[in-house]
Amino acid sequence: MPIRFDHKPALVVYLTAGDPSLDATRAIAIAALDAGAAVIELGVPFSDPLADGPVIQRAMERAVARGTRLADVLLLAREIRAERPAAGLVIFSYLNPILRYGLGRFADDAAAAGVDGVLATDMIVEEAGDYLAELARAGLAPIFLAAPTSPDDRLEAIATHSKGFVYAISRTGITGTQQTLTSDAAALVARIRRWTTLPVAVGFGISNAAHFAQVAEFADAAVIGSAIVELIERATSEDGPEAAPGAVARFIKGLHLSAAADGAGPVNRELSAFSS
Repeated sequence: MPIRFDHKPALVVYLTAGDPSLDATRAIAIAALDAGAAVIELGVPFSDPLADGPVIQRAMERAVARGTRLADVLLLAREIRAERPAAGLVIFSYLNPILRYGLGRFADDAAAAGVDGVLATDMIVEEAGDYLAELARAGLAPIFLAAPTSPDDRLEAIATHSKGFVYAISRTGITGTQQTLTSDAAALVARIRRWTTLPVAVGFGISNAAHFAQVAEFADAAVIGSAIVELIERATSEDGPEAAPGAVARFIKGLHLSAAADGAGPVNRELSAFSS
């Protein structure tokens, strides 16, 4: 099914699959969707996550240590799809696990699991011929990352070949929370819109209600990853993995309440933890 952002700002939630466990990730994903997330990005654990900051690196290390593999993530996607048929569902992976699994096999199995789209962080659009062909054959939406430093010809190629939405990186560097958004994000979204009418989601560093409201001024959706992964880490450490779904749901409801109040500020403990 096509990825839809029915409300603005829509929320895309990144989760590292298998952290703290696959069962917990499933429960967290369902709680996030029920709280108002439009899309779940299931991060495939990888031993060398160079694009990610320390929060997601720690989550990846824990999931890898638990033995979580791409096949497990696809099974998890199938289970989430069965429970929430209308949800947006994206596999977020480095290219290496996909190639080791087999590109054609991955495309077939992801489609059979009910996945809508795939974002391979280190897939360069100029070298994506076979990748695009396999995803198109399976009916999967390719999603590419667009950076503030991308030249116009690359942005045009990204906009042309992306389906579902375009993922705009708010800043250069690795993932992780930040205190303020730079003007680069708004300028990048404006550049992307020259070549596509697809929705644009902004990610990397979106971590609190103020960011969420700010992104709504110029983009269609915000991607929140590190802040939620850190919230899961903290809730699990303090109260056990069963506390994580509720903590994430409260965080998301707080974001939407703040957006409805025109960015009035944090409304709960989880939200305020990332707003200072």
